[in-house]
Amino acid sequence: DGAPCHFGLIVRNLLNNIFPGRWIGRRGPIEWPPRSPDLTPLDNFYWGFLKNKVYETKPTDIDKLKERKFQCPNTITRETLQKVKDNFYARLGYCQVAEGHQFEHLIQ
Repeated sequence: DGAPCHFGLIVRNLLNNIFPGRWIGRRGPIEWPPRSPDLTPLDNFYWGFLKNKVYETKPTDIDKLKERKFQCPNTITRETLQKVKDNFYARLGYCQVAEGHQFEHLIQ
């Protein structure tokens, strides 16, 4: 997530001890951007879903916009959440196949 405390020397030393040469992150053995859109369900699903729901019809004022934004999570069905979860697990599999490297090119 890019927070400085998450890639400090103490944290990196701990990760190197627990996962020698195998952890993915800033200044780690395998560089990976924070909040990789390859993996995060927020980037793969939620932000686009939220935008589409909020702007299905043009909000008439800022209060309507805020109201829609806060009501949006309640409109997500169990079936949709299951699909998001399945997609996340599939992406983790692609990440394993790519040995932790970029894998978007593997997804069909």
